[in-house]
Amino acid sequence: MTTTLETPEATLAYDVRGPLPTADGRPPLFMIAAPMGADGFGTLAGYFPDRTVITYDPRGLGRSTRSDGRSEHTPEQNAEDVHRIIEAVGGPVEMLASSGGAVTALALVAAHPQDVTVVVAHEPPLLTLLPDADRAVAAERAVQTAYQDKGWGHGMAAFIALTSWSGEFTDDFLARPAPDPAAFGLPADDDGNREDPLLSGVSTPVTAYRLDAAALAAAPTRVVIAVGEESRDLLTGRTTVAVAQELGTEAVVFPGGHGGFLGGEYGQAGKPEAFAARLREVLAG
Repeated sequence: MTTTLETPEATLAYDVRGPLPTADGRPPLFMIAAPMGADGFGTLAGYFPDRTVITYDPRGLGRSTRSDGRSEHTPEQNAEDVHRIIEAVGGPVEMLASSGGAVTALALVAAHPQDVTVVVAHEPPLLTLLPDADRAVAAERAVQTAYQDKGWGHGMAAFIALTSWSGEFTDDFLARPAPDPAAFGLPADDDGNREDPLLSGVSTPVTAYRLDAAALAAAPTRVVIAVGEESRDLLTGRTTVAVAQELGTEAVVFPGGHGGFLGGEYGQAGKPEAFAARLREVLAG
């Protein structure tokens, strides 16, 4: 069932698979990401037929529209939107939050600690926690420059090079020429569009977010930081380990990489069945 929630700044579309309230009394399982929307969780949700699963599209993405006159995506605004949905479904919830959604979840728990009983924050891309943060941020800006200068194919090629680099970023990495889109099977033609939320810079507040470690420590929520087994040495794996260290814990390993839960969405196949099994274990504590 798809429902829309009207707020003063946005119309939020969210999906509920299963009954509300839940038939067995367990909290709903809310799956969130950013800038990915609900359509990326189709396969993973299918492995939880016994649970009430909620997914949503962040404001300004997919089916969710915004009327606030802004274009940037911030963890704080996304957290407030998720909070409103949790209120609407009669929360609290359990949560799987991936990528930018993991940053949203950490902001949500800091601001509304009663909303979530347990959150699995999967690969939050918080660049500022890295020891090579300055170079990582410079590499992120180079992706945005490639996109603004030459379009989607060039921006995405630079993004792939960024996210597939192993270990700390070096001056040599920053000095390399921008990669050829054809090397990744991407188009080099410029379609004139500059609104991609991943490449345009509107999601920079997500990667620049500063954790409120004290608020997270004080929250009743069980916070689990999760890293993909295939991405530990890559950018989002490294940021995940840094987040865990900042919170005084260790990252829990999940199958696959950054998209380990995907089952063909966006042409990417992770290990969704194994990911779902691991998620069940972790949620159960």
